[in-house]
Amino acid sequence: MQEKSDSIVIIPTYNECENIENIIRAVFALEHGFHILVIEDNSPDGTADIVKRMQGEFPERLFMIERTGKLGLGTAYIEGFKWSLAHGYDYVFEMDADFSHNPTDLPRLYDACSKEGADVSIGSRYVSGVNVVDWPIERVLMSYGASKYVRIITGIPVHDTTAGFVCYRRQVLEMMDLDKIRFKGYAFQIEMKFTAWKLGFRIKEVPVIFINRKQGTSKMNSSIFGEAMFGVIRLKWDSLFH
Repeated sequence: MQEKSDSIVIIPTYNECENIENIIRAVFALEHGFHILVIEDNSPDGTADIVKRMQGEFPERLFMIERTGKLGLGTAYIEGFKWSLAHGYDYVFEMDADFSHNPTDLPRLYDACSKEGADVSIGSRYVSGVNVVDWPIERVLMSYGASKYVRIITGIPVHDTTAGFVCYRRQVLEMMDLDKIRFKGYAFQIEMKFTAWKLGFRIKEVPVIFINRKQGTSKMNSSIFGEAMFGVIRLKWDSLFH
């Protein structure tokens, strides 16, 4: 039987049948012994069936919450955070299913929090230049520009504010009122980091190389960036009065 782990990786999924088995095996191949929680939004492509089959192989390490449909990235992670806190994990990770986040970087994010004093560690594309592979130039400029914009508006000392590859110490999530996190798309990532920073937690950026997905379809669209652009102004405005 697998021992209790101090770390869980939350992976939201919608139509990830090409990637989900490989990403689970890649995480479980790491020496540390991470657990995985899949938040599955009723994918019509059979993603959940693959996870259920693998739960027979990894019954003590692989967990899944099935939801009724596409309810948004932010709500998926909030549900995952609450589940992870209730089940006693000390380090809670966000990671995509599509290998744009390299599972071999998980131990570096873990070490930043467990050994180097960070409360939040971010797998950062922009802390040491622009480390993005196989993205169209317009998407690179949009993403990099968005992070610059967030820094200017909010003052947060983070280069990659929209990053979705993150480790939180449980104390950070316990201190936040997770039900008050309002955004669902990319602005969710910004809001989480901004809230942690405003609460006085230490954030460390760990340089990673982000590789565009090879399998499946990106969930990115312009409305997600619109939410982020206007959401940042609202975050800053609200923070002035609370």
